[in-house]
Amino acid sequence: MLNKELDAEDSAVTDDVFMRRAMELAALAEAEGEVPVGAVVVHDGVIIGEGWNRSIGHHDATAHAEMMALRQAGQMLQNYRLIDTTLYVTLEPCPMCAGAIVHSRVGKVVFGAHDAKTGAAGSVMNLLSYEGVNHHVLFQGDVLATECRAQLQAFFKRRRAEKKAAKLLARQQQHDD
Repeated sequence: MLNKELDAEDSAVTDDVFMRRAMELAALAEAEGEVPVGAVVVHDGVIIGEGWNRSIGHHDATAHAEMMALRQAGQMLQNYRLIDTTLYVTLEPCPMCAGAIVHSRVGKVVFGAHDAKTGAAGSVMNLLSYEGVNHHVLFQGDVLATECRAQLQAFFKRRRAEKKAAKLLARQQQHDD
C-alpha cells in the first residue's frame, strides 16, 4: 500500500514538472500574441516534443500547441504512432487536437484547465475515449488547473483591455477630426 501511495505521489510531482514546462511554453505563445497554451510529449520520462500555439503567426489553423508537440515527437521517434507517451497540455484539447491524439496513439493526456466551450476530453464531449474510436486515450484533468486557468484569464483580460483602449482612441481621433 505504501508503494502505491509513493507511486501516486511521484506521479503527481512528475505531472507538475511537465505541466510547468508546458506553462513556460504557453508563455512563449503569449509573447508571440497567441492564446497561451503549451504542450509537451513525454516518452520514458523524457520530453520528446514541445509546442505552443502558433496559429496566428504561422497562418495555420492547425498550429495548436498539441499539434506542434505531436509533430516534433513524431520526428523524434521517426514514427507517427506515439505509443506509450503522455501529452501534457495547459488547456483541455479541442476536437481537432483530440482526433490527432487518438490517431497518434498517445497513451495518456494530462491537462490543466478545462475548456467549457470546446473541451474534447470530457467538458463538452469526450473524443479521447468512446465506443466508436479505435484507440482509447487515458486522460486526467486539473493538474495545476488554477495556475493554467490564471495564465489564460490574464491573457484574455489584457486583450479585452487593449481592444477597449484601441476603440476609445479611435473614437477620440474621430472626434478630434
